[in-house]
Amino acid sequence: MSTRTYAFGSVSLDRARWLIGLVVPALLVVGWHVAVVTGVFPPYQLPKPLSVLETLYSLAASGELATHASITVQRVFFGCVVGMTVAVLLGTLTGISRTASALLDPLFQSLKNIPSLAWVPLFLLWFGIGEVAKVLLIAVGAFFPVYLNLSTGLHAVDDARREVAEVYDLSRYETLTSVVFPAALPNLFVGVRSGVGLAWMFVVAAELIGASQGLGFLMKTGRVLSRPDLIVGAIVLFALFGNLTDLAVKEVENRVVDW
Repeated sequence: MSTRTYAFGSVSLDRARWLIGLVVPALLVVGWHVAVVTGVFPPYQLPKPLSVLETLYSLAASGELATHASITVQRVFFGCVVGMTVAVLLGTLTGISRTASALLDPLFQSLKNIPSLAWVPLFLLWFGIGEVAKVLLIAVGAFFPVYLNLSTGLHAVDDARREVAEVYDLSRYETLTSVVFPAALPNLFVGVRSGVGLAWMFVVAAELIGASQGLGFLMKTGRVLSRPDLIVGAIVLFALFGNLTDLAVKEVENRVVDW
């Protein structure tokens, strides 16, 4: 009985927090509407919220929105897969090997400070304007948070855990997979959440410059046609998809990291 009460209380608390989280966005939408209606911002600079919804509905009804959104989601997905796979491999290497860390970490620490747009001309020169350039640009964004957090997490595993592994006479591989890597999982998921967020930022840069489909292309079209409803609508969708993917990663983290 008490377990059920606790469960229901937990659900109610989570729902209350979710509702509280909607208060500020709702107030922002109201303020946005008032600012346009009262003339603080003219409609050609900032459309009404209803105009944005009408534009998104029109795009959804025609099937155009699904096409653009699916293309962008695919790019982010493949970019994350490529970037995070390399990040896990190199992060593990530098996290368990002092020599590898001394050789590679200074380079990656420098490269992480390069802005996303700075990579675009080089990637266009190397790979053209096709999908490879876009996916690799997104992969760069997804790579650094995962690499840095995993490498740091592996370095930070306390000696007591390693000593326990020695007591049980575990091999180096068993120590890594059963003791060290599980201890670094929280750091890894912090990196994954940050990497997914950066992937959504990098896909904007990729699609604004060299794309004929995608949400970034919708933003570019809105700028060319002087249609702020398209621009704001695409921004809203980027925020929505970014938040959904972050929630998905957080849910996986809660299931995997249960301690």
